Amino acid sequence: MAFRDAALLLLVTLQTVVASPRTFEIDYKNDCFRKDGTEFQYISGSIHYNRIPRVYWKDRLLKMYMAGLNAIQMYIPWNFHEPHPGQYVFSGDRDVMHFIQLAHDIGLLVILRPGPYICGEWDMGGLPAWLLNKKDIVLRTSDPDYINAVDKWMGKLLPMIKPFLYQNGGPIITVQVENEYGSYFACDYSYLRHLVSLFRSHLGQDVVLFSTDGAGVSYLKCGSLQGMYATVDFGPGSNVTAAFAAQRYAEPHGPLVNSEFYTGWLDHWGEQHSRVPTSAVVKTLVDMLNMGANVNLYMFIGGTNFGYWNGANGPYAPQPTSYDYDAPLTEAGDLTDKYFAIRDVIKMYRKIPEGPPPPSTPKYAYGPVTMKKLTTVYDALDILSFSGPVKSVYPISFLDLNQQFGFILYRTTLPVDCSKPTALSSPLNGVHDRAYVSVDGIAAGILERDKAISLNITGKAGSQLDVLVENMGRINYGKDINDFKGLVSNLTLGAKVLSIWTSYSLSIDEAISQGLLHGRDFKRRVPIRRPSRLLQHSVSSLPTFYSGTFSIADGIPDLPQDTYIQFPNWKKGQIWINGFNLGRYWPDRGPQITLFVPASLLSTAVLNNITVLELEGAPCAPGPCTVEFTAIPVLNATLASLRDHSTHQFHKGDLLY
Repeated sequence: MAFRDAALLLLVTLQTVVASPRTFEIDYKNDCFRKDGTEFQYISGSIHYNRIPRVYWKDRLLKMYMAGLNAIQMYIPWNFHEPHPGQYVFSGDRDVMHFIQLAHDIGLLVILRPGPYICGEWDMGGLPAWLLNKKDIVLRTSDPDYINAVDKWMGKLLPMIKPFLYQNGGPIITVQVENEYGSYFACDYSYLRHLVSLFRSHLGQDVVLFSTDGAGVSYLKCGSLQGMYATVDFGPGSNVTAAFAAQRYAEPHGPLVNSEFYTGWLDHWGEQHSRVPTSAVVKTLVDMLNMGANVNLYMFIGGTNFGYWNGANGPYAPQPTSYDYDAPLTEAGDLTDKYFAIRDVIKMYRKIPEGPPPPSTPKYAYGPVTMKKLTTVYDALDILSFSGPVKSVYPISFLDLNQQFGFILYRTTLPVDCSKPTALSSPLNGVHDRAYVSVDGIAAGILERDKAISLNITGKAGSQLDVLVENMGRINYGKDINDFKGLVSNLTLGAKVLSIWTSYSLSIDEAISQGLLHGRDFKRRVPIRRPSRLLQHSVSSLPTFYSGTFSIADGIPDLPQDTYIQFPNWKKGQIWINGFNLGRYWPDRGPQITLFVPASLLSTAVLNNITVLELEGAPCAPGPCTVEFTAIPVLNATLASLRDHSTHQFHKGDLLY
């Protein structure tokens, strides 16, 4: 009888435990979070799955878990998953649900930031460029065209997210609405209210929604709203008490939260690589944890802006391919002194997993690879321009040609003789972002947004003028995120506006992935006559493709391995390895010299192909030229910095310099 009673009691207890709902909520009375009724503090780290190859997701997440983090924070870039309206991609490196499940399986909670705007030094702050097809759209506001697109996107995304909420058995404990909205000019409360209602309609009433803004009352006035818990962001060296006092302006009670505690900082081409001392990170982290604050370390690993995904800040300053961020884990996922120092701090506040973290992945220097010229962009137009030429009176933008990234060639003829040097100008600063100019097949120079809006050329009436425009990345922060690309205003020759243009949308990525540039006998397709004289040469040749191959022995254990590629005496361009767009190189401007090459791109079974588009002049004449694989990254070439990062007080609002 006693046994039966005990068994019944055990059964009732088990049923009660099973039936107990999982909860994550804010305790305003005791100024904390509660997970399943118990007071909870998170120490999390930011990781961007979109900057890391899928094969390395588990490695990076395990390293974060072994550092003692109990959560990760992640964005979902809208443009990464809806490249064209109604076309959704959630597979391969874009399988965000698999990434969330991996975090869950490892034992990490998830703080989700699904946008629709994310910033993140990502092209257009994660907003898809096709939104700009409505040229007068006002982004991040109640503009009906914008809201309609947001509703459709969130109507696709949020139902996919719902099963992963903590209340539903998943890892997602909180969800951010928008991002740093208090730093945006619009201050549209109706827009924020619409988003809160939209998120609630798809995710339910139990999920904790939150906002993030700079640690200043001025930011919180437009960024915070009833219905989402207001948090702040700030970095090492900040006055922690004052920063959290700003949060208390919006949230008199509830947990203290720093949603972006900066372990490093972002880079721009032409500035020094940002470095943030480990000692400064540790000191401020200890100060916050001593106050019982919840902290997210941004970034814990930065990763790579593969392809064309980097963003930019204004005045126009694009970010490089590397998003190393001087984070505790390097761009390649390597363990750093900063990693172990942060791990030691976390040990003081919570029990961390036993054992060592996974080691840094080995790197291999495959050495130099000889490169040979394939063809110029101009001689390959019939291959590169899938859609063919488009005529217009005045230049048209990338989006007018149904292109979002990469390059477009604009062509016209000189209307008058220019026997003397004559200014080719973009008087309204309409080159977005960098243009490689040639006359009758001879390189003439470069026009560059905000930096070089005029150059002198010579030529005869009827000479062919080619302007190859490169999209260097859309502005991701501030009032200018509606960043149109191409020749967005007219060019002038002297005082005359140039007209009658032929534009070629270039499908370079597709042509390279399909091998269309190889095995062809390209004939020169530019006029024979040459200008009498060209001045201001800042380029030595036309934009030209080069190729090379190398093999990796399949008999050596553990190959292929990660590596880095560098470009001795090359200037600026784009590189593809086995058809994958690795990103931009620009050693002429720096600070980044090497590009990270994940082992997953390489093969031991077949020859590995390298294709380079050098835009300004390869070191290939008269002799051979090489690119070189090395085991050591170089992210900080010695350049004069435009700003002093070593003493910078961190806040993204500072980017409006």
